This record gives sequence, structure tokens and C-alpha cells, in this order.
Amino acid sequence: MAIDYAKLMARRFADQTHCYTWRDTILYALGVGLGSNPVDPRELRFVYEKGLQALPTMAVVLGHPGFWVSDPDTGISFRNVVHGEQSLTIHAPLPAEGTLVARNSVDEVIDKGEGRGAILRVRRDLIDQATGALQSTQVMSMFCRADGGFGGPPTGKPQPEVTIPDRLPDMSINRTTLPQAALIYRLSADLNPLHADPAAAETAGFARPILHGLATFGIAGHALLAASGDGDAGALRELNCRFSAPVFPGETLRTDMWIEPTGTLFRCTVLERDKVVLDRGRAVFN
Repeated sequence: MAIDYAKLMARRFADQTHCYTWRDTILYALGVGLGSNPVDPRELRFVYEKGLQALPTMAVVLGHPGFWVSDPDTGISFRNVVHGEQSLTIHAPLPAEGTLVARNSVDEVIDKGEGRGAILRVRRDLIDQATGALQSTQVMSMFCRADGGFGGPPTGKPQPEVTIPDRLPDMSINRTTLPQAALIYRLSADLNPLHADPAAAETAGFARPILHGLATFGIAGHALLAASGDGDAGALRELNCRFSAPVFPGETLRTDMWIEPTGTLFRCTVLERDKVVLDRGRAVFN
């Protein structure tokens, strides 16, 4: 069954109401590795309930509509879908606990052509239930490797182009992930066995379970916050990047940053394999 462009664009999602507590906020922060230095006050603000702040990237695990691309009526070959890009625009700081309403929608579907796949972009708006204010807007881009050639539009909305400067970074931050990082992170988000079951990982072509791409996104987000000054969670306004390779729990990530007029550009590399895992990233602060 091929993608039916009109049907996919018209797909409707029920609003998701997501209640979370300070425990969920701390669990997410532990899942992206914070607390490795338990006496560092800059990390304790995210993992200790006294004066707790929510990491802004936690928004990406709230109000998820589930793995709906596996529904037969989508026409998507879901086993060939990979997370391509992620953007997060923050309109108001994420509370340390609260209730948010998520409104998910298909933003666009781009047909790259027969044998070249398709790009599916899904938008999520998070709305604070108590105030009605828009907290964040997210767009997840998925590359559907086996689904090109269905007759959809060959181009989509203009996307911001990020080019990493051809010079040494202005600053870099290293963080070694925990061997059990994926087992912790999955409790906040994606329960896909690819991130926990060695047999499932082997079936997918990996030597062992891999870390969630959005966990790497969260690690990079904290590194950027830490480098921006005092690490205040409310300072981040935009964060986007492209996923280029998986991370194995226990590996060390280096986040390289370049300060430019358009924002802080960044790239993440696994030191043990000298492999770029996040690329063409950009962060914007207050």
C-alpha cells in the first residue's frame, strides 16, 4: 500500500493531555545524564526538587501520539522510517510540573521520488492547560526510506540552512553517557525494544541497543545551556539539528559550538569512534 498524500495530510489526532510531576522532570534529567556530579549546583537544579527547573528539551517527550506511522492505513513502510531532524521552539519556559495539552498534526509530506524515499514532518504544539498559553512548538522530520514515488509534492516549506563554520569551535563540552542511559531514558519516552533488548537491536543491524536520538538531543541541549552562561533553563528559545548516526550507551559525546550572529551552531561527535551523530545544529538564546 502506497502513501495516499491527501489522506495522510488530513489525518486527525486526538488531543493528548499529559500530566507530569517533579519526579518525571527529574527522571528525564537523569536519563540525559545529569547528576553525574551530584555536588554540582548547576546540575542539581535539574535533579533535586528544591528549586527544580525542567530541562527545556523535556518538551519533546510530552504529548507524543504514539507510533501511529505503523498503522496500515498510513501506507508508510514503518520499519524503514528513521528520525531525520528535530526542531523545538520555546514560547514559554517549561514548568517543573504541570499539565499540558498536545496537539499533533501532519505538517507536510515530501515525495523525493521512486527509490529516494519521502520526508514526513509532524508538528506538535504544547499548550499549558492552566493558562491556555502555547508553551512550545516542535517539528519532527522522519525519513521514510521506502516510500518515495507516491505522487506527492517534490518540495516543501523553506527550511533554515545551517552550515557549520570551517574553523575550530569556540567552545566544546564533553559528556560520557552512562552504560544504562537508554534504560533510564526510555522510562520517560520511547519504549521501543531497540533501546533495551540486545536481540531486537541485532535484528535491526546494531551490535547492541542504541541510545534514543532524542536523548542525544537532550544531552546537546544541556551542553548548550551550560555553555551559554549560568545554565538557566529559561534562556533557550530554539533548538534544532539533524540526526546523522546512532550513539551507543557508554560512549562520550563532544558538543562543539560556534558563536555566530544567527545563533550558536553546534555538532555532536562520539569521541570513541570519531563519528558525527548530530549535525547542522543551531540554538538561539534570549
